[in-house]
Amino acid sequence: MNELSTLLQAATQQVPEQYFKIAIDGGDPIYRERVYCYELYHQLRCLWPSTTEYYLNGELDKAAHPILSDLGASGVKPDLLVHKPGYMSGNHAMIEVKTCLAETSGIAKDLRNLALFKTKVGYERAVYLIFGYEAEAKVAQVRKVASAIGELPKIELWIHQQPKQAATYEGDA
Repeated sequence: MNELSTLLQAATQQVPEQYFKIAIDGGDPIYRERVYCYELYHQLRCLWPSTTEYYLNGELDKAAHPILSDLGASGVKPDLLVHKPGYMSGNHAMIEVKTCLAETSGIAKDLRNLALFKTKVGYERAVYLIFGYEAEAKVAQVRKVASAIGELPKIELWIHQQPKQAATYEGDA
């Protein structure tokens, strides 16, 4: 699925403000990862090529998967998966999303899950997408957490800093 990076850039560019930072009655707007993920999924599905053999799934619960339980990945619920359902050899990308306000513990958990899916489950790509107006400032923290974890496979680090702008690839975590 060579076009995933292009699709990710185009889809993030379509995410409007109301899904980027959520207005709340009586308070300032706040980031909500789940709301952003659902909108990103929607935008990706709108752009998804009809000619590809890959599917996009969101929050696919792996709890009852017979192979993943043996690999130690049955408790993981990825934000987005690009894969061929029913075929372990058709695993293309796992995408985890976090807000720019993410805590160190959440970042570490996501990086470990991405590494697990890349090394043991056989996904070709592991994508970590940070969104929010302060996303660029989170890059250093993500890399620091990755360094503390140690030997990680290639995990692509993307940031989506503003609504109606494309996410950018920032190198590896």
